[in-house]
Amino acid sequence: MNIVTSIETSASKTRIRFPASPLAGRAGTSFKHEHLDAINDEQTHEGFFEVHAENYMGAGGPPHRALERIRADYPLSLHGVCMSIGGAQPLDLAHLARFRSLVQRYEPALVSEHLAWSTHGTTFFNDLLPLPYTSSTLERVADHIDQVQNAIGRPILLENPSTYVAFRESTMSEVDFLRGLVQRTGCSLLLDINNAFVSATNHAFSVEHYLDDFPLGHVREIHLAGHAVQADDEGGPLLIDSHDQPVAPPVWALFEDVIARCGPVPTLIEWDSRLPDWLVLQAEADAARAILDRFAPEVGRAVRASR
Repeated sequence: MNIVTSIETSASKTRIRFPASPLAGRAGTSFKHEHLDAINDEQTHEGFFEVHAENYMGAGGPPHRALERIRADYPLSLHGVCMSIGGAQPLDLAHLARFRSLVQRYEPALVSEHLAWSTHGTTFFNDLLPLPYTSSTLERVADHIDQVQNAIGRPILLENPSTYVAFRESTMSEVDFLRGLVQRTGCSLLLDINNAFVSATNHAFSVEHYLDDFPLGHVREIHLAGHAVQADDEGGPLLIDSHDQPVAPPVWALFEDVIARCGPVPTLIEWDSRLPDWLVLQAEADAARAILDRFAPEVGRAVRASR
């Protein structure tokens, strides 16, 4: 039975209906074409796969053939990285139309985007840039979220960013900004625990306090990833959200604490460069799944028994 939920957006008051997520208790990984044969040969992956939407905005070809094979056997999460939802200029309507087509084509269980911007005029930056947390920015981002949700006919998850600079003009915390977007748009949240750890280290605030204040009741997916450790110009720690190595022990500890409080939220291991063998990536997902099961064993068992 498909459970259907509805929301009312702040800008247009349009009623949106969408299927509830079936991924509770599952741990997934980023899907990389290099791993396709190993995934098909092993056939023991119990989670889901996430892909970056922008890698599949062509009409066909090998990328879509590979993704169709994965989608035939596994749930999918569609993760946008170039919508520039936090940008000062209007959304790119052609990009939004391609994004909508992907949602319709693959019917992902989860759809997400970043609280960030990446465009200025006709220039596109290969980065997810931070924005000032002010009331005017909140209104603009809420309008953009409404526009995306109306286009795809369902709410999105918005991800907290990893940041390296902060704006003096910010008048609210990142958590309050995210909470305001949830209240205004009906969107949900993607909690990236590695991003929270990276930002807290770079800006010297308590990641524990950040997570204590985070609206965990609205989190529908969690991201975990590895980060690189560098030093800033003064010799202090500078973390880079690199997605090129295993999840760090402090991030695992934070994940355990979050799951203990909010239950078996679908969790994804992000690994985007310096790719390891499939078994290494699967082991990271297995470690996340063990934590999900430890704090909600009856849910974990029920999910797998239903497959």
